[in-house]
Order: sequence, then structure tokens, then C-alpha cells
Amino acid sequence: MESTLLPFVIVGLQPWDTAIGSNCKNIALELSKHTKVLYINIPLDWNTVLKNSPENRDHIAHRKSVRKGKTDKLIEVETNLFVFTPSSIILSINMFPPGAIYDYFNWRNNRKLAFEVKPVLAKLGFDKFHLFNDNDMFRSFYMKELLEPKLSIYYSRDNLISTEYFKKHGTRIEPKLIAKSDLTTANSTYLRDYCKQYNPNSFYIGQGCDLSIFDPTKNYDKPEDLKKIKGPIIGYIGFLTSMRLDIKLLENLAQSRRDWSIVLVGPEDPSFKSSKLHQMENVYFLGSKKPEELSTYLNFFDVAMNPQVINDMTIGNYPRKVDEYLAMGKPVIATKTKAMSVFSEHCYLADNANEYESLIEKALKEDSANKAKERIKFANGHTWENSVNELIKAIAATMKTN
Repeated sequence: MESTLLPFVIVGLQPWDTAIGSNCKNIALELSKHTKVLYINIPLDWNTVLKNSPENRDHIAHRKSVRKGKTDKLIEVETNLFVFTPSSIILSINMFPPGAIYDYFNWRNNRKLAFEVKPVLAKLGFDKFHLFNDNDMFRSFYMKELLEPKLSIYYSRDNLISTEYFKKHGTRIEPKLIAKSDLTTANSTYLRDYCKQYNPNSFYIGQGCDLSIFDPTKNYDKPEDLKKIKGPIIGYIGFLTSMRLDIKLLENLAQSRRDWSIVLVGPEDPSFKSSKLHQMENVYFLGSKKPEELSTYLNFFDVAMNPQVINDMTIGNYPRKVDEYLAMGKPVIATKTKAMSVFSEHCYLADNANEYESLIEKALKEDSANKAKERIKFANGHTWENSVNELIKAIAATMKTN
């Protein structure tokens, strides 16, 4: 890591106080070990304020407190890491048609946020800095021009334009943002190649994972809801949603191998709740568990799986759960995607239900202590430190050519 690393200004899609995991936050924390970092909370928009939905009420209350001067806009949350919460409320413009009207109001929104950020940069002494944009293709589209960073970096970690909200304007806006950025980075090779279509200066920087709770050396007590389930257990941990998982594949697998127990840990969407899986005697839905309980359940899986359905959302996304599976030394079978290519030496990759069945059989037969050690070593190499080091290498390579 370079000792003369410039400060970073980070913009993204998730506020600092989000309850879920965030690549952007992890990258900010890692960067702050080496330089100053300013993390910009997303501003409120009028649609969010007026709807006042339960999931946003805490954020709305916090922003109101900032607007009234009861809460500081700028706080130092860690050494070298500052979080700024803008008080302004921007316009909700997604309803506008693509084109000049949308672009005009998006420019106004960007300018409004930049107007609040500039005095903070001066206060912190950020004369020169790098701008790191975590998939914030709309609110931060003009930040390169407005804030004038030394380098502007676009970070692609999800294929967001596959979703309805981002598709409307993102199919036009994101390629333009990628093209005008000084460099782009991605957490999967698929997304790097997507960015390369518009910007040849695109880099794969890997994915960091916090694997601290996945300790294969710990002694685990078998949970009560697993005790009556016979092995072998073929398990999945995570949100059970048809947007990401292949229900038909799971049904076929459970039907074909009634001697296996299919164990699913996590909340369900309506498609899973109404699926035939609930009528199958060898399929067990164990519901949501606390984060600290997940390694306990994983410990008693014979094979862990990630039966993704192939679509625009899943084909390029980095599957962090696979690292968690491997960190516990478990044999892993997953659907073959381009993003999974980096796991090919340590996972069994399948194209369909028949391959899932044959490869699970193979995984059960081949499993050994040596293979488990190799999986653990591989997973533990996927750290935020390594990912940020790759980011710094990409910045250094870009600076040399500029």
C-alpha cells in the first residue's frame, strides 16, 4: 500500500447506518487504515420523505435531526473515517422519461449535493482526492465535473440495470458514467468485462468477505431443529427468493434423491412459500437465524449449495455465501456462471438438476480433510485488505498513464 495515498471521497447507494452488509462500507473502513476517507450518506428524496415507509423511518428521522441542527452533519466514526450526512432533500425524478428533462433535473440534484459537500472537503483539507463511486449512477453522475477529483473511480458490484428501477434510466446513464470515469473496478470478472465495453481501463479487484464468524476449528452443538434430520444434509443458507434461486431445480433434486435431506435456512419470498418443496418430506425449511448462528448450521451440512437461477441479476454477481461455505471447509456445489469461474478449482459447478445430483454424489465421495484445508485457505484469501490492494494497484496503473 502506498504511503502517499490520496484521501478518498466515497459515494454510493447505501447509507453508513444501514443494517445490512455493504461492500462500500467495508472498502471505506479498509482504506481508512491508510488515508483519510469521507463517506457521503445518500441524501433523502421527496418521494422517500412523503411515503415515510417503515424501513426508511430511522433514516428519515436522522436526516430531520440533521436538518434541525440537533445532529452533526459531519462525524468521525473511526480514525481517519468521516461520515457526512447532507441536509438537503433532492427531487424524485425517476418518473421523467429518459432524455433532456431527466438530465436537467438530475444535474440539479447532483449540483445540490455537491454544494453541500464542497465546504466539507475544505474543512477536512481534501485539496486532492480520489472519488470512489459505488454503483451510484444517478445521484453522482456529475460528481466528477462538480467535485473535480484527481481520479474518478466507478465500482460495479451488482448488475443493477437488470432490475426494474435502474433499467429505465440506467441502461442509458450507466454506460456514459463508466466511459467518462478515469477507471472502473468490479468485484466479478463478468462485471469487469461489462465495464470494458465502455472503458478499457477496467479492473477486477475481487471481493472481500468478513469470515470471522465462520470458524471451522470451533466445537459446535447441534441445533435442536437439525437433530431429527437424517444425513446426508444438502443445505443452503440465505434469502430464499425465486429472483435468485431455481425452485424447479430444488424440486427435481428433492424428488430424485429422497435419501438426501434438503435443508433451507433463511426467510422465504411468496414463490418459495407456495412451492411444492413444502409438500416434500425430505425438504426442511428452518426459517431465519441470527448471523452468529449461521456457522453452527453450516457446520452440520454435508454439502453446501448455491442453486442460482440464471438471469441478468445473478450471472455476474459475486456469491459471497460461497466464500462462507468454503471457509467452513464444506464441499460446495453451485450453478455455473461466469462469476463462479474464480471458484472452479474449489467448487463443483453444475448446469442443471441432473448435474447437481451427480456432482453432489461426487462431492460426498471425494470429501477429505485435505480438501477441506484447501477450501478454507482459498476462502480466507478473499479479504477486504486484498481487494483494496487491488484497487490501489489499479489506481497506480492509471496514474502512470495519465
